[in-house]
Amino acid sequence: MEWLTEHKLPIGRWAQERVNWLTDNATGFFDGISIAIEGLIDAVLWVLQTPSPLAIVAVAVALSFFVRRSVIFSIFVGLSLLLIINQGYWEETTETLALILSATFVCMLIGVPIGVVCAHHPRFFEAIRPVLDLMQTIPTFVYLIPALILFGLGVVPGLVSTVVFALPAPIRLTQIGVSSTPKQLLEAGEAFGATYWQKLFKIELPYALPNIMAGLTQTIMLSLSMVVIAALVGADGLGVPTLRALNTVNIAKGFEVGVAIVLVAIILDRFFRGNKGEGKS
Repeated sequence: MEWLTEHKLPIGRWAQERVNWLTDNATGFFDGISIAIEGLIDAVLWVLQTPSPLAIVAVAVALSFFVRRSVIFSIFVGLSLLLIINQGYWEETTETLALILSATFVCMLIGVPIGVVCAHHPRFFEAIRPVLDLMQTIPTFVYLIPALILFGLGVVPGLVSTVVFALPAPIRLTQIGVSSTPKQLLEAGEAFGATYWQKLFKIELPYALPNIMAGLTQTIMLSLSMVVIAALVGADGLGVPTLRALNTVNIAKGFEVGVAIVLVAIILDRFFRGNKGEGKS
């Protein structure tokens, strides 16, 4: 076995050389990405933090009733957010929401079009499938290192790592939804003279909407699972007090933050989940 280890393939050195090349030749590109991401997150934070917390709670309750048509869920949303305010984690919660919503927006913006392309070009999907597997199976800390080098400390590497981890979900589910569109519907569209884009927007995407919404929900949950990881690279939010509680073995603080994270997860999951009994039509 010694002969095998003596001739080690320089995988790590190859990766380092690529990162070094990017830092030397693409600094402006990554600076532009950083500015765009910071602007997006700052805009979401301004919406969430400028009004009074009680005003945001009232808007959230109204939106929850408008979307779900459930008084029980609206009451749950109101009481949950009031509990988070009572525990003193409102600012951290809004920072976490800004990161989650921004990462979800980027994932859906990139993932849905790629999923459509994958559905229409199976060979392309087979080619990128190993990449999608790698994005979700490789340890997060492995690609946090180049993200830190390219973007520096702060919320940007946290969002980038979150997008890398969550992006495969909308791609896969959009591909499944679009590719499962019945041929009879497509043939009927062709018989009525529908163009490629008309079939896409009036037949395939509406039929795939439940899958796309499932991809949206999965993206949100995967993004929320990255809260603590993002805090390790300087991103604000509920991950910061979680790490402090872990470092100081503070059970009380850890439980308080854990309850806040769970409440945020339940609210977002129920808010974006399709209605019960919703099916494809």
